[in-house]
Order: sequence, then C-alpha cells, then structure tokens
Amino acid sequence: MVLHDALPLIPFPAAVIRGEGSVPLTSVRVEGEADTAGLLRSDLSARLGAGSVTADGDTRILLAIDPGVVRTEGYLLEASDEGIRITGHDAAGLFHGTRTLLQLLHRDDAGWSVPQVRIDDAPRFAYRGVMLDVARHFFSVADVQRFIDRAAALKFNHLHLHLTDDQGWRIEIDAWPQLTGAGAGGDATGGPGGFYTKDDYRAIVAYAAARHVTVVPEIDLPGHTHAIGLGYPDLVEQPVITAANIAEAAALHQSLPVHGEQYSAWGVGHSSVRIHEERTYDLIRDVLDELAALTPGPYLHIGGDECLGTSAADFALFFERAGRLAADTGKTPVAWHEAGVVDGLPAGMIGQYWGSAVPQGDHAAHARRFVERGGALVLSPSDRAYLDMKPRADHPHGLAWAGIVPLRTAYDWDPAQVIPDVPAEAILGIEAPLWTESVSTLAEADGLVFPRIAAQAEIGWSPATGPERSWESFRTRVAQSIPAWEASGIAVDRAALDDDADPAPNADPALTSTTASEENA
Repeated sequence: MVLHDALPLIPFPAAVIRGEGSVPLTSVRVEGEADTAGLLRSDLSARLGAGSVTADGDTRILLAIDPGVVRTEGYLLEASDEGIRITGHDAAGLFHGTRTLLQLLHRDDAGWSVPQVRIDDAPRFAYRGVMLDVARHFFSVADVQRFIDRAAALKFNHLHLHLTDDQGWRIEIDAWPQLTGAGAGGDATGGPGGFYTKDDYRAIVAYAAARHVTVVPEIDLPGHTHAIGLGYPDLVEQPVITAANIAEAAALHQSLPVHGEQYSAWGVGHSSVRIHEERTYDLIRDVLDELAALTPGPYLHIGGDECLGTSAADFALFFERAGRLAADTGKTPVAWHEAGVVDGLPAGMIGQYWGSAVPQGDHAAHARRFVERGGALVLSPSDRAYLDMKPRADHPHGLAWAGIVPLRTAYDWDPAQVIPDVPAEAILGIEAPLWTESVSTLAEADGLVFPRIAAQAEIGWSPATGPERSWESFRTRVAQSIPAWEASGIAVDRAALDDDADPAPNADPALTSTTASEENA
C-alpha cells in the first residue's frame, strides 16, 4: 500500500494547512452555538471518556456561525495553541465542521489530541444523499437513526427513505388504514414486516434535522405496488408475469406474485395500480398530502421505475396526474429517470438517474428531459453508487445485476461526466442507495455499506481534483478511519481494502437492460 501523509479525513476538505504541533484534549469545554455544542459534547464524551468534557475544561472549543465564512454548508476549522474554533457559514456548516473535528481525534501514549491545523471547507454538490430501502426489509426507528448517524458523520445531507414496494407498505396513512394493515405484514424473505406510525416518522425526521439531514420520502408508483393490493385489491392490477420473472423465481427458489397475497420474493416489474380507476387517484392524493404534511423537506419522491407491464400510454397518463398531485402538495416532485419520457411532468421536477456510469440505451435521454424542463438531476449510477451491489463475488450479501462493485470502482466516477450535454449546474448532486433484498439487519447493511459509502461521500463533497483526490490517498485514509468506525459499532468490510486492481469496466449493457430481473430494484 502506498503511504500518504494526509490527515485521516473523509471526505477530504477543500483546503488544509497543517501546523507543527497538536492540541491536547485531556479535558475540554465546548462553548458557542447551543444545538451543535450539545451534540458535540455528547460525541466527545463518548470518544474521550467520562469526565473529559466539563464546563471548565483546559482546552476551549468555540463554535460560531458567520455567513462571511466560505459558502453554504461550509466551515473554517482552526486548531492552535489558543484552542479550537469552528466557524460555520450556517448551522449546517458548523455541524459539518464538528464532524471533521471528530475525525481528527488521535490517541497516543500522551492521551487524546488533534493536530494543529487550519481547514477551509465547503461541499462540491448541494445534494449528497443516501437511500435506505425499508420496504423490502423493515428497519426500526432506532436503526434508521443509527443509519443517519453513519451518513451525517460523512457529511451526507439527505436520507431517501424507500417507504413502499411490492413487499410492504411502511408509512401510516389515516385515510387508508389497510395500507399498514394487511399491506405491512411481511417482507422480502417471509419476515414479520412492520411500519412507521406518524409519530415514528416524525421522530426520524426530527433526528435527521438535528444533524442537518433532510428526509426525502418515496412512494413508488405506479409499479412496485403489489402491497397496496393486500389491503385494497380493487386498486391493483393482476400481476404481469414475464418469462424473466419465471426464470428469476426458479433460479432463486422463490414464489411468483399472487394478487392479494403477501409477496415475499425479489422479482420486479410485475405490479401496477389500476391506472384507469378514479379511486386510485383518491388514494394517491391522500397519501401524498398526508406524507407531505409530515415532511418539512422540499422533496417528495414518487418512483416511476420498472413499470414493465404498463403500456407507454398508460404510464404517461398516470405520471402526468401523479406528478401534478405531488406538485400540488407544495413539494418538488422527484422521480426515477424513466419518468423523463413523459411530456406532461411538472416543470422543475427532479430526476434520479440509476443507469450505469456510461449510459446505455435511452437512459441519458430520459435523464436530460428533466433538465430541459427546468429541473435537475441526482446521480446514482448503479455500477458505482449502489451500495447493495456485491463488492466481490463471494460477499455473503448483496446482488450483482449491475456488476461487482469493489471499493476502487465505487470511487472511480465523476458526476459531471455521466450524462452528456447536461450543464454542471443541473447536477444537483449524488445519492448512494441501499436496496435491502439481501439484508435484514443494520450489521448486515454495514457490511455492504462500509467502506464504500465513504467513496460516495468524497465524490459528493470534495473537489474533483486535488492532491488527495486519488485512489491511493483515499484507500490510506479509509484504512486509518476503520478503527474509529469499528469502535462506534460499525461492522466494516475490511476485505474491501485488498482491492488494488484497475477500476472495473462498466457493467455489461445486458445487465442494465430493461428486464424484470436485471434493473433497478
């Protein structure tokens, strides 16, 4: 392994000047902006030990906000003989600065310290997201909050919750109680399922907001809707079973979907709401209105992927109406890139691209349509950013329909280069999704997510070029970060660091074709 002298920071800051000495943290006091100071005191106490953070500690850590410092979400961190000062452009920037401080903590025979340093930092992209699929396997409020902690520590600022799918409906809707009655009673592998009450969801949103993470809820429509039919069978079509569905089910020893019965398998593309039934839109209007009222963030994701048994005309008819219903809530609608084909989408709608890093077929054209209508793009190339793709063929969890994605491959892409002929300002940011067909616990999720989530954090935050924006530096910094991750309870896939091959080629185009078994889950 090539060794570097870079500080163990992920994502690496925009500018770092390192001094000669260090700042001792034998005892510290944290002063300044109350909310961030409270979180930092708790985090430092957990790392430094009980009694290390006091009102009269020897080393002063001062937290302040000054809009004159750097830019949105940015911060200035100064550690010197005078103590430590973090100044955020805004509250989010101040919080991000404290995450950098935690990464700087170092322990040796003399005790805990941080190096003397000056860091000027701000993100490359405004949107830096992770996605957690809680529909295929349900995760408790506490586990979602722990997932938020993992993301926020790496300066992600959006959590996309995939709340509904064929296997389960996970959010309480007062107007349609059977969505979380019969519709929430199972998962992708025969487990008990579950759902979030409105108070549960509020707790997740509040926890995220305190860490400057915006929740983006998704109701996947008009496909991935088999679970709706468990409670309201008259609003969902009979499954459309293709040869690909049959072959996949046989290969995985799984069952095919049956209308009105719990679906505990992985196949996709077989379900649809009844697009020509007016009551369908009553349900969608109520769902989106109730969810929007619970969600303070600006976005409402309405899916749009893998409607493989739906005609183009019906898909367009549905998505024009669903897009308007989402926009009528006052939120900015978001959809997977397939929806870009529809002419009547609301102006300014956001597209989320999940195709490969080198687009295949008409994927890029569909993505560009969002930009042409005044919207922007969030990039999630499946052969780079999908955290559920196997990092190696023998990994116990994950899938491989987009290819094997080792750590170096996950690090090897530039969001500005994925969709041709799209201006840089139309790239809102990136998102790293974790689909959960193959994982049902947070520990299993960690084993897929870490350390590859760190690659996506750096891609979303750090400048595209710089002395430390290299595979060699990144791998070294990951190795330096693993002990702290593990000490915080994260089950890291250490074998990922064995990858020193050239970046993997893009997935075979056949693996990203529009088929029921080989597309975005």
